Amino acid sequence: MLLLATDTSGKHGSVALARGDQRSFQLIEMVPLEGGTFSAQLVPQIADLLAQHNFSKDQIDGFVVASGPGSFTGLRVGLAAIKALAEVLQRPIAAVSLLEVIALAAKGDGQIFAALDAGRGEAYVGEYEVAGGRAKTIGEQLLNRKEFVAHVRSHPGARAVTPDKGILEWAREAGLLAEEIERPRSDAVARVGLGKMLAGEKVSPEDLDANYIRRSDAEIFSKPGP
Repeated sequence: MLLLATDTSGKHGSVALARGDQRSFQLIEMVPLEGGTFSAQLVPQIADLLAQHNFSKDQIDGFVVASGPGSFTGLRVGLAAIKALAEVLQRPIAAVSLLEVIALAAKGDGQIFAALDAGRGEAYVGEYEVAGGRAKTIGEQLLNRKEFVAHVRSHPGARAVTPDKGILEWAREAGLLAEEIERPRSDAVARVGLGKMLAGEKVSPEDLDANYIRRSDAEIFSKPGP
């Protein structure tokens, strides 16, 4: 199965071309996307990546996309591109939460709280039960430092996992079990997406949506009409 995966959720993004099946996963190549120019770079980079490895777009078996949480603008660009390609080619999509990718990057199984810096003194937090390379989602929410510490502490034996040093400090200063990982990129997104695709966890282009967790400023500060 040939997969194209994108991650445009952060300041910098990436596109990955990979293949895999029930027994194996192979990253063919991953290319970076410079922050702030996703809309101009994404489609040309996809075309170049396919051409460099002598693939046509018709050979893609499915698409994987990081659906959030993260930058509102970046996510919209990535999802719009994948929606368009999947609709034209009539291919399935696997939508992957970055928090799930973080949880699966943790060492060992168990109850995992995956966290990403959300700015404004808050964190995107996903609670997962991880076992055998699969993550069962318990819930995802936006928490401030006090709420995050209290929530993880209320689950004895649970671990906090994050790529962000600020959140790592929150956890360790509170005496919580915490693990730092590298920020996931589109190769990790592709790997998790392959598992979803093989398990039949697919979405159609019209059903693909961003997992923002936090409301946009426009929604937060909008005033009700008269």
